[in-house]
Amino acid sequence: MKKIILSAAIAVLFLSACNQKAEITAKTIDTTATLLERNKQTALNSDLAFNKHDVEASVKDYAAGFVEYGNGSGKVMKNIDSIKTSTKEFFTAFPDFKGDDFHVFAAGDTVIITGVWTGTFKSEFMKIKPTGKSFKAPDADIFTFNKEGKITSHRNIQSNSTFFVQLGIPIPAKKK
Repeated sequence: MKKIILSAAIAVLFLSACNQKAEITAKTIDTTATLLERNKQTALNSDLAFNKHDVEASVKDYAAGFVEYGNGSGKVMKNIDSIKTSTKEFFTAFPDFKGDDFHVFAAGDTVIITGVWTGTFKSEFMKIKPTGKSFKAPDADIFTFNKEGKITSHRNIQSNSTFFVQLGIPIPAKKK
């Protein structure tokens, strides 16, 4: 009889431990899903503010030490004030700049937003004279996040040559 009671007690403890592990796993999944949703919304809010030309709102969730990589063809920017200035200059050059058809994806500490961006080159930008021509190009913005939900970096995937061709700007020759 003692063996039966002991076996039953061990079985109850085992089942209880399994149930507790399942509960911990479910909580972990819920927490991860919540963090992913938070990061997705934060990244989307940044892009939507950018879309409205609201520079301050687009950078409000940038972490200290934020890094702007762009598409990798230019200089990496780390100073938020420089990023704001450059963005304002861009909006002056492309006053009708906007994006649409956004789709948001997240995994781990990364959020990707795809969309289609358009604009018309109306004012000088980076010493390039305006052409009055428009562009329409797909893009993907890649944001990384820290544990506090702040954006630590941004990259985008687009080809400068796509813009240059559509805007009627001669593509710079590579130096040999």
